[in-house]
Amino acid sequence: MLKKNRIKSEKNSFFNCIERNFDKATKFLSIEKGLLEQIKACNAVYRMHFPVKLGKEIKVIEAYRVQHSHHKLPCKGGIRYSIKVNQDEVMTLAALMTYKCAIVDVPFGGAKGGIKIDPQTISTEAIEKITRRYTSELIKKNFIGPGIDVPAPDYGTGEREMSWIFDTFLSIRPEDVDALACVTGKPVSQGGVRGRKEATGLGVFYGIRELCKMKEDMLSVGLDIGLIGKKIIIQGLGNVGYYAASFFHNAGAIIVALAEREGAIYNKKGLNVSKVILHLKNTGSILNFPEAINIENTEKALELECDILIPAALENVINKKNAEKIKAKIIGEAANGPITPEADEILEKKGVIIIPDIYLNAGGVTVSYFEWLKNLSHVRHGRMEKRFSENMNSELLQIIETVCKKKISPEDKRTILRGPREIDLVRSGLEDTMISGFHKIRDIKISSKIKNMRTAAFVLAINKIVDSYEKLGIFP
Repeated sequence: MLKKNRIKSEKNSFFNCIERNFDKATKFLSIEKGLLEQIKACNAVYRMHFPVKLGKEIKVIEAYRVQHSHHKLPCKGGIRYSIKVNQDEVMTLAALMTYKCAIVDVPFGGAKGGIKIDPQTISTEAIEKITRRYTSELIKKNFIGPGIDVPAPDYGTGEREMSWIFDTFLSIRPEDVDALACVTGKPVSQGGVRGRKEATGLGVFYGIRELCKMKEDMLSVGLDIGLIGKKIIIQGLGNVGYYAASFFHNAGAIIVALAEREGAIYNKKGLNVSKVILHLKNTGSILNFPEAINIENTEKALELECDILIPAALENVINKKNAEKIKAKIIGEAANGPITPEADEILEKKGVIIIPDIYLNAGGVTVSYFEWLKNLSHVRHGRMEKRFSENMNSELLQIIETVCKKKISPEDKRTILRGPREIDLVRSGLEDTMISGFHKIRDIKISSKIKNMRTAAFVLAINKIVDSYEKLGIFP
């Protein structure tokens, strides 16, 4: 009986869900089985236990770093701090990173890290000790470095932890001139890139916006093209959910519901995201927001009437128990693995368009790539071309005024003359990446007569990884 339960658990594991989606995609490919097995497998799993003295006690910390694929180097992926961290989760997230990077043409292999702690219950001093010790363990085993493996923030981590990682790496490897590139998601003052914090949420916005421009796709779910007036529900108000909500609100969409752990709030006329965040900061909860009604069961918010549903928090929140009750016509997977394979099938039969996580939340790794390039080049993005662009624009403006015999207003002049700042270039690169990725997936979906975007995205990713292996000459 115990063995049967273990087998059932393995079949429903997070990693197994990714493998099932991978296997669906292989039916549309003519690739040798052994190579497919190599692409699926995690190349290196580093599980560690190390002691850290916290106060008067010595605690043994469990941690992981998984390198899923070495088809391109360095490997890339965030580090999460959570009491729920386990090997299966970290392996799955590393695999997702491999496919994600391939889809958006970011030249990294997938990786992921995790430390099994609850950062909410321990002191800042303790978190710093654990972070620095974890980094030193990675250095010992050659699991971190600008050309080897480049971590980044994830759930429970941010700029602070990344700066500790960089500082620790630099103290142990002071001779490495590219040490800044050993980790991304750093503060701007330590080589970080402007626009990184909102990158994943902005990427979600660009991806869904592009779908909403497709007349044929919108007609299939009975919606008009464009974002204006679209009713949106967002689950999770962390970094990704908050920025996604803000960008959609500013674009004219109507945020009808926001859901968090403690419950959800709803207003059919729309919520002002900035006011909700202010209320959250003041009270510690989104509940009891004056311009909305409370929904005690946060899962029920997913089942409300809307055009677009964006799960931006945890995995498996949409499953076979609630999939039939989902009323959204479009689901954008801002979180990793929010829909189980069983729910996927139910939603597909209902005609729901699902924009998959392996594409939609790739904004973070895309901008991390820009930061990595900045650190390797030792030049801020925009530094070399900003003044040149302004001078060229000034000359062009003078010609226009001379030919038209009309002066342009000072306000318009300032807009026209301004050269690109780093954040302008980062957002432009992110927008182009997300738009390009969307159309590559959509083209494969149409040309191969694939029913859903998820399978098409996996087909695209696998093809790109195979191309990399062939260029390396590893496989004939």
